[in-house]
Amino acid sequence: MSKRILIFDSGIGGLSVYQEIRKKIPQAQYIYAFDNEAFPYGELSPAVLIERTSKIVLEYVCLHSVDLVVIACNTASTIVLPTLRSLLDIPVVGVVPAIKPAALASKTKTIGLLATPATITRAYTHDLIEQFAADSEVLLIGSTRLVEMAEEKLIGKEVDLIELQSIIQPWIGVIDCIVLGCTHFPFLKSEIQTIINSVMIIDSGEAIARRVVELLGQSVEAAIGDNVVYCSAVPVKATALDNSLNLLGLSAVKLRALQSF
Repeated sequence: MSKRILIFDSGIGGLSVYQEIRKKIPQAQYIYAFDNEAFPYGELSPAVLIERTSKIVLEYVCLHSVDLVVIACNTASTIVLPTLRSLLDIPVVGVVPAIKPAALASKTKTIGLLATPATITRAYTHDLIEQFAADSEVLLIGSTRLVEMAEEKLIGKEVDLIELQSIIQPWIGVIDCIVLGCTHFPFLKSEIQTIINSVMIIDSGEAIARRVVELLGQSVEAAIGDNVVYCSAVPVKATALDNSLNLLGLSAVKLRALQSF
């Protein structure tokens, strides 16, 4: 049986999750939706976040007869999953920072968690650290600028390594493992590795992909139809973004404003 998978984020960072899932289930049809009108989500109240996400996700689930939803945003995952799961009768997969695998992999027990300011302040994140990395020192950096840099890279702008180094400078020579706690950040992985080449870099993408395979099963038939992309506001440099989407096996982005929901 063919399957349709909806991947949702506030921006285009969730494309890193899409890539990992598509490696394992290339024959599924993918619907990628991002709410760039309200980007970044870390600045929204929980009530607004739940309302927006629920409206958008439910619309696309109905529009495309979706079989599984991935909320590819750490901020949204910590807030909206209970509501979405109560509204939908299909699986909803969220993302969390990969604290557990990092704690197991770190030899020096000194880990850096790189995330958005909202994620590093969430009680959920600190509960993960307490539960899975109690024997480690976990250093936190929250940066909205890195999210912007990842978005800029996907529309063709070169990453400023000096600016990037200034953000992660406190970790150089201190940690042996970095957790990428935002789905945007895997797009900066090679640049981060260039600056700190002696560290392991861990993100949640592969774990999410494994979970999707567990839920959908291995026998997925080839879907009929393009892999489509929707946004809620006109993107910056839409042509450059469309070129990147095309390289990822996705259609040009289509505008579907929140008012239409």
